Amino acid sequence: MSLEALSTNRAFGGTQGVYRHMSAATGTAMTFSVYVPDHAEGERLPVVWYLSGLTCTHANVTEKGEYRRACAEHRLIFVAPDTSPRGESVPDDPAGAYDFGLGAGFYVDATQAPYATNYRMWTYVTEELPELVGASFPVDPARQAIMGHSMGGHGALTIGLTFPDRFRAVSAFAPIVAPTRVPWGQKALAGYLGDDRATWRRHDAVALIEDGARLPALLVDQGEADPFLAEQLRPDLLRHACDAAGIDLTLRMQPGYDHSYYFISTFMADHLAWAAARLV
Repeated sequence: MSLEALSTNRAFGGTQGVYRHMSAATGTAMTFSVYVPDHAEGERLPVVWYLSGLTCTHANVTEKGEYRRACAEHRLIFVAPDTSPRGESVPDDPAGAYDFGLGAGFYVDATQAPYATNYRMWTYVTEELPELVGASFPVDPARQAIMGHSMGGHGALTIGLTFPDRFRAVSAFAPIVAPTRVPWGQKALAGYLGDDRATWRRHDAVALIEDGARLPALLVDQGEADPFLAEQLRPDLLRHACDAAGIDLTLRMQPGYDHSYYFISTFMADHLAWAAARLV
């Protein structure tokens, strides 16, 4: 796979890069960012995968996430992919809604026309991009963590629960924890996967836990002033599922914080420190 560097910049004793490549999974060009702390020749570093939310690209967290100082301190590579395939030939929501189609791939492999050809974000994030990053950057594949925000928090939780031996740390900011039970998730899962709700369960963190998936611990931050808290996010359902399953959930309800990158950037260093402690 050929990798094109779109930009590289020095930051906190490391290099922030933005890269583009042609994806076999999505059939489109895909752009992602990688921060790499300075390191000795031949040294392999732990990696944190960050999945973004609805309407976002790699650029949101890269420009507003304030992660580089902590990544340099803990010597963590930070990878931020896009949230969906892009391009004029890629089908979008017919009504142009923000919560489906471009910017809203929901980290699934679509099976429904016309989305099945391009919307294969599960394969892209769990297979293709890790292979490319592992071949191009000094990643230690035995030390990986995953985190995300909102729709990306949903992706981080479901991927982490599906591959518990791959990820030593899993955390999220304001995740959609039970997409089969909330409007955002029901729209996306029906549109991408069809009407058989049994097929939705592998893309629902609460359902995965109910069906036997396990992780030793989870860290979740949620703003109490988040306008999507009650209808779309439902951290109470995750708390109940983790309590029943014996999963050590640290759920921190943050007074006054909303759904924005002001919230995410405030607690980003905490999540990276939590990951770093599990990646030694």
